Amino acid sequence: MGTVVDMAPSAALLPDRAPTPVRTPPPGAHALVVGATGITGSALVQQLVESGWRTSGLSRRPPATAGAAHVAADLLDARDLRERLAGLRPTHVFVNAWVRQDTEARNIEVNAGIVRDLLAALGAQGSLRHVALATGLKHYLGPFEAYGRGELPDTPFLEDAERLDTPNFYYAQEDELFAAAARHGFTWSVHRAHTILGHAVGNAMNIVSTLGAYAAIARATGRPFTFPGSQVQWNGVVDLTDAGQLADHQVWAATTPQAADTAFNVVDGDVVRWRRLWPRLAEHLGVPWAGPGEHPQPLQEQVADAQQVWARLVDEHDLSEPDLSRVASWWHTDSDLGRPVEVLADMTRSRLAGFTGYVSTERSLLRLVDRYRAERLVP
Repeated sequence: MGTVVDMAPSAALLPDRAPTPVRTPPPGAHALVVGATGITGSALVQQLVESGWRTSGLSRRPPATAGAAHVAADLLDARDLRERLAGLRPTHVFVNAWVRQDTEARNIEVNAGIVRDLLAALGAQGSLRHVALATGLKHYLGPFEAYGRGELPDTPFLEDAERLDTPNFYYAQEDELFAAAARHGFTWSVHRAHTILGHAVGNAMNIVSTLGAYAAIARATGRPFTFPGSQVQWNGVVDLTDAGQLADHQVWAATTPQAADTAFNVVDGDVVRWRRLWPRLAEHLGVPWAGPGEHPQPLQEQVADAQQVWARLVDEHDLSEPDLSRVASWWHTDSDLGRPVEVLADMTRSRLAGFTGYVSTERSLLRLVDRYRAERLVP
């Protein structure tokens, strides 16, 4: 087990990001955020509303941000989409939603279909100026079924790398976007994020709340907060993406002519090592920690019986979410931390086009832990 001696200034005394510009909406702009209550969509809705955009959010539940209209529609039902979106006439659309399936073939069928049906319904209205699509670094690493295996591009990943020779729903989504843009005459942008640090409940890929829940379970069972991943991820450098950074990047691309019709990587701008970050996170959570073993120790195996422990923690700490599966996504954190390869994304294309956003990954992570605690989602 390890302890931490921290000689750096307190994270609470320092900002975690460079100031975010107010990205004033173009005349007549109406933004539609698809996936408005997700880990990125919620941050995007907040930024748009605070910047003065007319904003609508498409999601099952209404967006948390006051001032955003709500569109309840079934992304898997083309007819329902057409009916719910009729007459909405958004000018800028931000697609931040996907639905996980059991196989990549089904991921392609369902998630490419979402983009196709959404843009068919909206494109027919003749109002679209720009569509932003959020994807991720599986563009370079491969789909879940072949994640991080085979011949991969060199790091840092560059946006013009050739597609991998394997089916990937990100590629299929992009192709639907490109086809719709050519058909309806709007500009587009693609935003390839790394592991996203943000705030959401019930998200399928939420590493912050997952690690917060894992620390609480480890403490309750008398076990150390053990890094579950590979030696490569523990010792190597890695980058991550703050949800606010990804949100701002999308709004920037949607309002910047030189960013039109371009695919971008988007990460925080710094790099971290988990062997440094893990002890700092453990100290912040007040739990003893341990480094990795010779082989990964997946969270799905470590916390196989965790629901009963979580039920006790819910009672003891009056937590707000009794369903552990809505707080922790063990499988996704295992895939991120267990990778046997280095993962870094290049941001040169964004920098040269004028995007200057920068986030301290460590401070972003600790700030979000505090937010989850304040909302009693983790103890």
